[in-house]
Amino acid sequence: MGLKDLFGRLFKETVRPETRGLSAVSLAERWSSYPSAGLTPNRLAGIFREADQGNVYRQMELFEEMEEKDAHLTAILQTRKMAVLGKDYEVMPYAGTPEDEEIAARVGEIVYGISNLEEALLDLLDAIGKGFALCEILWEVTGGQARVSELRWIPQKKVTFGEDWKPRLLTPEASWQGIMPPVWKAIYHRYKARSGHATRSGVLRVVGWMYLLKNFALKDWAAFNEVFGMPLRLGKYDNTASPADREALVQAIRNLGSDSAGVISKSTEIEFVEAASRSGGANPYQLMADFCNREMSKAVLGQTLTTDTTGSTGTYASASVHAQVRRDLVEADAQVLAATLREQLLRPLVGFNFGWDKPVPWFRFRFEEEGDLKTLSEVYRNLAAMGVPLDLEHVAERFGIPLLRATGKGSGS
Repeated sequence: MGLKDLFGRLFKETVRPETRGLSAVSLAERWSSYPSAGLTPNRLAGIFREADQGNVYRQMELFEEMEEKDAHLTAILQTRKMAVLGKDYEVMPYAGTPEDEEIAARVGEIVYGISNLEEALLDLLDAIGKGFALCEILWEVTGGQARVSELRWIPQKKVTFGEDWKPRLLTPEASWQGIMPPVWKAIYHRYKARSGHATRSGVLRVVGWMYLLKNFALKDWAAFNEVFGMPLRLGKYDNTASPADREALVQAIRNLGSDSAGVISKSTEIEFVEAASRSGGANPYQLMADFCNREMSKAVLGQTLTTDTTGSTGTYASASVHAQVRRDLVEADAQVLAATLREQLLRPLVGFNFGWDKPVPWFRFRFEEEGDLKTLSEVYRNLAAMGVPLDLEHVAERFGIPLLRATGKGSGS
């Protein structure tokens, strides 16, 4: 059958790492056409239809703008990404054999030595919102060993999808049909918020409609405040008022806009008329914006109590349940990312340096179960009383207590 890469392409065991850079990334990609300007439901649907056909350029530009313009959306997406980046990670042997341990140690040394590894992990986690993310692997061969010097982010808008729905990179030579990246030259991380193609699987596809409605509410709110934010200054004068009195009244009203002071005669009157609310004192624009924020939190974090607590009547128990939902998402994100790194980064490192028939080490994020240490100590104490043998190193690590070891000096036994 032969060996296959992540896109199912056959390659030979004698393949060498591609050290030339891809031309898909250029300085021109820092600019955007800003498709969110004047965004309407019809325009949003049109952008999504283009992405359904494989052209994701405008959709990815829109998603970039959404993160730039909406503070709430940026916060919840950053919360979800940073929850994974805050975990420790490690490269573990495939099995307990000396050969597997040596391979894991050498591969781990290369991976930990990547200069921008943390930044690259953040770039790959961008797939949570956009559905997919890519990083170019910059290979270098030193001393007969293939190493990774850097992982360079590839903007999603420089990707297109053909009939086979495999990602192709847009380059100056292939500006519309794209090219397949060389073997083991790119890391393609995909996040599936739901079943379907990569162009529709990101959470920002769901959030897009809430973003549009929230923008409408904020725009109308700003227009309302501009017109009705300040009370109307209404001047009243008596029928017997002279032209000089009327002119003084007009000048006084104008001065109230800047100086908040004026002089008028006793025969005139100034009244401040407030805009009446039609919703019983509630602000409909704020209610709409808050609703959209809660829906965004549900789509990204799976719950609302860890982000939106204004006016909340939730209990500690319900908040704990919401926090557990968030932890489940974090663990799922970490597991998917770890699988991508193992198959697309660790595998070529093992293949180039040790052979393609060698087992690939595991990439794992560490998750420590949160719990009540007092309750846990009672469990250990009961187990010890029942005669169950306990590993002291495990107990010390679980409670974060340094284990006292005998030094061989001054021991009485």
